[in-house]
Amino acid sequence: MMIYLDHAATTRPESAVVEAMIPFLTDNYMNPSSFYQPAVRTRMQVERARRNIAQFINAPYDSIIFTSGGTESDNWAIRMGAKISEDKGKHIITTMIEHPAVLNTARFMQEQGYEVTYLDVDSTGRIDLESLENAIRKDTVLISIMHANNELGTIQPIREIGRIAHDHGILFHTDAVQTFGHLKIDVNECNIDLLSASAHKLYGPKGIGLLYIKDRKKFAKLLFGGSQELGLRPGTENVADIIGFDKAVEIAACKMDADTAIISALRDSLKSGILNNIRGAIINENENEHLPGTLNVTFPSVSAETILIRLDLNGICASAGSACSAGALEPSHVLIAIGKSEDESGRTIRFSIGRENTQDDIDKTVKVLSELFS
Repeated sequence: MMIYLDHAATTRPESAVVEAMIPFLTDNYMNPSSFYQPAVRTRMQVERARRNIAQFINAPYDSIIFTSGGTESDNWAIRMGAKISEDKGKHIITTMIEHPAVLNTARFMQEQGYEVTYLDVDSTGRIDLESLENAIRKDTVLISIMHANNELGTIQPIREIGRIAHDHGILFHTDAVQTFGHLKIDVNECNIDLLSASAHKLYGPKGIGLLYIKDRKKFAKLLFGGSQELGLRPGTENVADIIGFDKAVEIAACKMDADTAIISALRDSLKSGILNNIRGAIINENENEHLPGTLNVTFPSVSAETILIRLDLNGICASAGSACSAGALEPSHVLIAIGKSEDESGRTIRFSIGRENTQDDIDKTVKVLSELFS
């Protein structure tokens, strides 16, 4: 039986999520923009989902725009968010450890004449708030900092970041793809103007995400077409996936506290098992501010590729600390940013534990790793 320890990459959709989606792939297939009664009922379900998801983060109903996922939401937030205050300036602040969806968009903005400051992080992946303050200029128009890092699991102080941004009259965007549905988020308490999320990270379907926009009246369209998604994102809605997203959020709201306790305990068990059995293993984490299920480990001597192959042969799924590009392993920009060498990056594995994992999964994983390093 497969042991899946790569929940930061994606999650298995809950059976209840799939069941909620099926009617909208079969009988309720109508275009929600049509005017006959079956289509109107479909539209009502889409709007019900929007309202439920908005309440989940204490946001107004009309601040949620459904997108194709986190990448689209990040692109849209940065490109359009910066343009809102273009008359003030063209300076953006982000960090060295953002997801490529943010970093590559920031590089695109540089090509468009914007200046971007990339904040350093400490050895655990946390930014320094004083450095953020010092990076702010009169022409700073946007701060984009992720809620939690996808490789390390380190959680950023977004409440404080939001306060600093608003104290200076700057828009604050956070990529919350790794935290939405796993940590409690109140967009008002955290002074968040723009937030990206994706359903497939919280046991929902792939291909559906959202962008929370605090003030959509100032926000420009990314595409041109019809009047769907409150006039900001034209195109026929992905109804079945929106319904699945809504169901995944509903489940997360009920299970979040219980999930956190169980998953944290499993992570701690994996961490202690690795440290107790593999001399020289290093845990890359912020001990106090990390996601419940993400564990990033640099192993001694053996390459990540070899470790992953051994795990795979034993039915265990995990991820490397390096990204595969054109058949070659390249150092992770996140690990390099926290001070790891290319060699260390090439010996690093990310385990991410989820709702379906058990103590038996952890015990087998530790056993396989221990045998490899014995």
